[in-house]
Amino acid sequence: MRTKRSRTGHYTSGLRFAALLTGSVLLILCTPGWPDAPAPRDSWLDIVRDTPYWDTQGTANNLVTIRRWVLLSQSYCSEPERHLLFNHRGRFLAYIDNADTAEGTTERLNDTRRRLAGENRVASWSPGTLTELGFPFALACHQPFADMGEAIARLTGEGEDYRVWGTWDDISLGAPDQTVSLVELFRTVYEHRKKQERFSFPDTVMPNFLGKTIIESGGQKNALSRQAAKGIMQLRPAVLNDCEIPEQHHLHRMAQVDCALRLVEQNHRNLQAPFERVFGHLPAEKREALYALLLTQAYQIGVGRTTELIEEETLGKAAQYFAEHHARFSASDIHMGMIYHNMGRRDIGLRTLYYVTDIRIAREALCAADAMADNSWCDL
Repeated sequence: MRTKRSRTGHYTSGLRFAALLTGSVLLILCTPGWPDAPAPRDSWLDIVRDTPYWDTQGTANNLVTIRRWVLLSQSYCSEPERHLLFNHRGRFLAYIDNADTAEGTTERLNDTRRRLAGENRVASWSPGTLTELGFPFALACHQPFADMGEAIARLTGEGEDYRVWGTWDDISLGAPDQTVSLVELFRTVYEHRKKQERFSFPDTVMPNFLGKTIIESGGQKNALSRQAAKGIMQLRPAVLNDCEIPEQHHLHRMAQVDCALRLVEQNHRNLQAPFERVFGHLPAEKREALYALLLTQAYQIGVGRTTELIEEETLGKAAQYFAEHHARFSASDIHMGMIYHNMGRRDIGLRTLYYVTDIRIAREALCAADAMADNSWCDL
């Protein structure tokens, strides 16, 4: 069945694959003109603030679905020049083909937002601009930084160019004629420092740590971000200096991994007590899963802000609710709810919302690789 096209976007009854993935028919039939829609809200933040805590249930798995489409170029993102629209629960609503200009794409997104509200697919909507989010939220399918296949090949040492050897501090790895993968580098550094009793964070952090590397640097030694974070672990110069790494070794992969794991340990020591105060009563499995998610998030937004999300007077309100009603929510939904209900505060935005989700997708893709079949970290 051919896709029907409109000025505001694409709607089809023939693309059943994505509908099956999300469990319901999600697409909108194209009708001439716009149906009556409620007046737009002034800001997407008004919609976020009005969302009750209980209404983010199921968000984590929904967001995994659409972020997987984006990162793996699947389903509606098999064509890169598109945007996906989704609601506060991460549910896919529609997609548009991009216009020839950014301004045109923004107009097309806003037309679609209005249509979705008019058809009662969302209760409220807010127009976006080139610099401001709108609601329903939108994600670009085109992610030039994301090459999951190449990143996984780099971590697993699929080609000789991706394999390493060397020394750092008191750690030795491989030899010129016995090179190893980056995954083995991670394991060597981690186990060496753990034997020295320098690390006390749970082992469950390590699979996420590998996923984080895929998302942030793709395992590239010379990766450099706009914020001046560099190297395989995307560390800023100040952090590398705190780890007492000489400038000429800032890109040394073993040094970077060693420094990044020290940062995880520091975050763990600062996060553990406030987490236990609020979530210590959760069942062990859920408590451990939630802690691993928040410790991973701390790597992105800092342990101070993560602690605020747990127990600060305003930012911690969501956490207090989820701690009291934890039986209704998975660990992933509790984590996602704590982020969602604080979007717009302390620089928390969409990137914060899907950071750990992307790591989860990267971790799953890595562990599906043949080279990881017997890797014990994939069983954690």
